[in-house]
Amino acid sequence: MIKKNIFIGMLVGLIANSIGLILVSTLLGGGDDFVTVIKAATGEGFLGKLISLGAILNLIAFFIFIKKRQDYRARGVLLITIIIALFTFVFKLF
Repeated sequence: MIKKNIFIGMLVGLIANSIGLILVSTLLGGGDDFVTVIKAATGEGFLGKLISLGAILNLIAFFIFIKKRQDYRARGVLLITIIIALFTFVFKLF
């Protein structure tokens, strides 16, 4: 049961980050579509920043799970957030 709740939290974290990435690229993209913004971000070297801004929605999901006392789901969201932070750190190095 604990692993299931952590997995659900991780899934919610990934979905929240994906939605956040789409929202950020739409808002900051200047009217371009999602694929064009991602290609431009990769070419100009700020894709990691877009992914990090997309992770802001994980904060909302985390606090919702904490408020509902679903600690293991909140732990899953936190785990995904840490993995995304490590990914962006490694992405910035190379």
